[in-house]
Amino acid sequence: MKKHGKFLPRGEKGYRPPPPREFTATEPDALLPFLLKHIPDKSRNTVKNLLTAGCVAVGGKTVTKHDHPVKPGDVIRVGTQEPPELKKIRILYEDDVLLAVSKPAGLLSVATDEERYNTAYRIMTDYVRRFDPAARLFVVHRLDRDTSGVLLFAKTEDMKRALQDGWDRLVLKREYIAVVEGCPREKSGVIRSYLNESKTHRVYSGRAETGKLAVTRYAVERTSGGYSLLRVNIETGRKNQIRAHLAELGCPVAGDKKYGARTNPIGRLALHASALELKNPFTQRAMALNSPVPPEFERLFKQK
Repeated sequence: MKKHGKFLPRGEKGYRPPPPREFTATEPDALLPFLLKHIPDKSRNTVKNLLTAGCVAVGGKTVTKHDHPVKPGDVIRVGTQEPPELKKIRILYEDDVLLAVSKPAGLLSVATDEERYNTAYRIMTDYVRRFDPAARLFVVHRLDRDTSGVLLFAKTEDMKRALQDGWDRLVLKREYIAVVEGCPREKSGVIRSYLNESKTHRVYSGRAETGKLAVTRYAVERTSGGYSLLRVNIETGRKNQIRAHLAELGCPVAGDKKYGARTNPIGRLALHASALELKNPFTQRAMALNSPVPPEFERLFKQK
């Protein structure tokens, strides 16, 4: 019987490296050959990189020299070199079948023809393979490159298919925080339209016969200095849905030049996927995944 998710939250600090390994020398040796003998699951280059990065200690002291002498009785402690890319990504939740992260703005969810390496999918695939070289990761949904926030992956193909096949039924909430130019006339409302896409890949509300129904709910939380902070919930997950709908409302997302924004106060698209609530398709257990509002959003609304 397959497992379908034991709750193993990662906590507020996000990435946690595997525990260090410890070995006690029983005979004289040089450090690099000693490590290669005792860590057979790592390549020679990986072991050398661990040394260079200061991840190895002999008798409690960090050592980087390959030929450092190892004496009988010495305790060698080997830590893990944290991948630098993981510093960009906060792990929100992880179990045996699911992995949720908070993706930073500017990072692709998955590869494109122009960029195949610097993606959340590639970074997190490397992460899960640090624990299990045969591990796989599957894309469940995506965020625009310039949108930050909650991004969910599956660790098994069964989970991926179950989530995607039942997405509309399983997802209980998809919430975003947006900073927009101006302020909507109504403090809260529902935007409902059929979204079409132009030849230049700009999404717009148009004919029902050719478009896809999109439903966006919004509520104004704060206003200051010509900007408004909106809490947005979507009932459908169409491409650029929030960006197109808010622009058509007369309040484009700040920094969204493609949809008519005139300003860029925080140097990025001011759209953040703050919450994703869904049911595990196998256990029916509800999960709440949350990513805090970026501090640069908050700074725009501090009282002066």
